[in-house]
Order: sequence, then C-alpha cells, then structure tokens
Amino acid sequence: MQKLVLASNNAGKLAEFGALLAPRGFELLPQSAFGIAEAEEPHPTFVENALAKARHAARLTGLPALADDSGLVVPALGGAPGVHSARYAGEPKADARNNEKLLAGLLAIADRRAHYVAVLVLMRSALDPQPLIAEGCWQGEIARAARGAGGFGYDPLFWLPALGKTAAELSTEEKNRRSHRGQALARLLERLQADPRERCSGA
Repeated sequence: MQKLVLASNNAGKLAEFGALLAPRGFELLPQSAFGIAEAEEPHPTFVENALAKARHAARLTGLPALADDSGLVVPALGGAPGVHSARYAGEPKADARNNEKLLAGLLAIADRRAHYVAVLVLMRSALDPQPLIAEGCWQGEIARAARGAGGFGYDPLFWLPALGKTAAELSTEEKNRRSHRGQALARLLERLQADPRERCSGA
C-alpha cells in the first residue's frame, strides 16, 4: 500500500479518510505519528489553509500529504463559523463549546440553512507545482438541539431534512457516502487516477 500522511491530528478525520482510502491502496498515517504539530492556519479561505497544511506535512515527512480544510458555513451568520469552525468558541478548541455558541447565535433567527464545505489538497511533495485540489459541499440545516452520538464537530446539529436525521445519526458508511469529505475525496481520486495529461485543460 502507498503511504500517505494526513496533515491533521483529528482522529475523526483519520477514521473517515482512512476508511475511504484503504480500498484504493493507500495507508493513511496521521502526522502525529511523525511527531509533527499542526500547521498554522492563518488564511481566510479553505483552499489556502489546506495548501499550507499539506505543504507543511509533506516537507517534514518527505511523503505525499493529504490535507483538508473544512468547516460549517451558515449564511444567516455571515458565513460563520467558516474557516474558524474548529475554534469558533476560542481556545482550547472543543466541539461542545462550538455547538453551544452556534445555537446561541441562531436563537432568534428563522433561517437555519447551512452547508459543510471540504477542500482537499494532495501534494506529492512539498514542492509539488501542481497539487490536486477537490471540493465537496453538503447542504443541510441547523437543528435546535443536538441529536445523535456519531461523527464529530457540528454533526449533532447538522440536520438533513430529506433523511429526517442529523449527520451524527448516520452510520459511518452512509455519512462517508454523502458527506462533504466523501464527495471531495471521490473527486480527488478521480483526478489522481486520470492520465496526467488529462489534468491540463486543452491537452
């Protein structure tokens, strides 16, 4: 199996990506296995942060690196939490406090539409001039109370009207199939497996 370092120390992301990549012949290793701390994420966009994280992990391990920058976007809150999703309630980051802040912010707001965004970046090396980039988006709403014990992050509040469930109430397999990360990874793998010449428009 080809070794690939995940530019994250998030156990939930490692489990999700690992389950999706293993059948494709990839062994996903967390950057913590190499003693690497998380990279800084100072940028205002998901794609810039994902690029920074992938480059950081690839440079320090010498391995191809996969990074994602993902978050929850709530239009009624001006796009928040957005790129600050993991630390929405401040340091130290904590899912429970983030969820509490989100619910408090929407308390008097009727429009509870939201979507998850995931941007994935795969860099073959730290100097890769043509990293593979893919994006996924998962539409939903913010529930008025947490439901479900699965997933992580905002999953207990991410309501899926068509299913009558939150993301935290889905099985691992169903979440991987539907989620923003699942969508982004499927697109990334399509590009990875394509003829390199087909990655250039007009080729």
